Amino acid sequence: MPLFGTDGVRGVANRDLTPELALAIGRAAGESVGIGPILVGRDTRRSGDMLSAAFQAGAHSVGIDTVDVGILPSGGIARLVAVSDATLGAVITASHNPAPDNGIKLLSRSGRKLSDEREAAIEERIDRGAPWTAPTGDAVGMAFPMPDAEERYLSLLREGFGFSLRNFSLVVDGAHGAAFKAGPDLFTQLGANVETIGTAPNGTNINEGCGATDTAALSKAVNGRLGLAFDGDADRLIAVDEAGRVANGDVVMAVIARHLHDKGALPNDTVVATVMSNLGFHKAMDEAGIRVITTKVGDRYVVEALHEHGAGLGGEQSGHVVFPDRAPVGDGLLTALALLEVMAATGKPLTELRSVMTEYPQVLRNVRVGESATLADSVRVWDEVAAVEQRLAGEGRVLVRASGTEPLIRVMVEAASRDEANELALHLCDVVREELA
Repeated sequence: MPLFGTDGVRGVANRDLTPELALAIGRAAGESVGIGPILVGRDTRRSGDMLSAAFQAGAHSVGIDTVDVGILPSGGIARLVAVSDATLGAVITASHNPAPDNGIKLLSRSGRKLSDEREAAIEERIDRGAPWTAPTGDAVGMAFPMPDAEERYLSLLREGFGFSLRNFSLVVDGAHGAAFKAGPDLFTQLGANVETIGTAPNGTNINEGCGATDTAALSKAVNGRLGLAFDGDADRLIAVDEAGRVANGDVVMAVIARHLHDKGALPNDTVVATVMSNLGFHKAMDEAGIRVITTKVGDRYVVEALHEHGAGLGGEQSGHVVFPDRAPVGDGLLTALALLEVMAATGKPLTELRSVMTEYPQVLRNVRVGESATLADSVRVWDEVAAVEQRLAGEGRVLVRASGTEPLIRVMVEAASRDEANELALHLCDVVREELA
């Protein structure tokens, strides 16, 4: 299998993603740029120190300095790469994955994820192995800390926000991850009354029963306030409205897109979404006169399409939302500010704003498969998918795809009722399990 997936290198830390591999990635990444520094940050996982140190040691060994920003949301790391003299960025994170996992995402000097071609070149260099560039003396690289990294990042976010949050009461769920401090700090600085959950990381509780992947606790806590849930590296935002109902990335994007469109501020009246976006999102955008460009799952593909089509807003149902004129990658804190800006400008709560789209019931299930399973070649699976699509007759959707980060087949069904969606999803999961598990 290729080393780099849709979101960098990822696996169980110290088993799949070892210090030796992190060292090799640092060496190959360092050689690929030839001159530093490489800006490096991480989330709160226990393995983050180990992998960050190994990656930086690899860069140092080929003569490249690093700037260590410590624990910081991945959106902040990308912003700091873009506004500094860094030649590359590295984010040590496994995002929404459980604590034993970790990963390494590489960023270009613009703060965007590396192209497939650059990742392939780094992978080829790792495969080739020694001899490596081996400077000595004062040509060996060094690590330099950036102790004010969080404030630099939050300052960039505050500069683009034109409203006070004095009249807002928020409950912020930091997922015990990278936004555990930066998130509450940002909204407090802007004047909001902030209560927090998921802001006590211990290295092993990231994403555990909290955050964007598990909003049950946040839904109970909001009690008439707006809830904001981030994931492990805070590139996702899932909102919870004042009544405790989840507003996923589709809903958040629909609210923001409609507001920008009504102001005449949505470039080319175009948004970018992925194949996972709800049918209700597509219908809402069509009714508003907004064109939707659809891409594969993965925020890198969303970013590519945004630039190709000159769109000003794109994202994923999972909560990755990208504003290409404001940030190089998805940033959950920036997305939260954009949503709060709509609320402040209109004076409406999220319970009212979310009515811009009606969600079709959607069921998403995962089937664990073998590492060598090949979905594309399974004739029976695709025959069953076609049969389910025929049954739905345009009032629903089916999506069956392989995960880009785990050995899973993801089965998604939308239908007019949740019972029907669940029935059809279970049927397709049985077929996938029989054929590929």
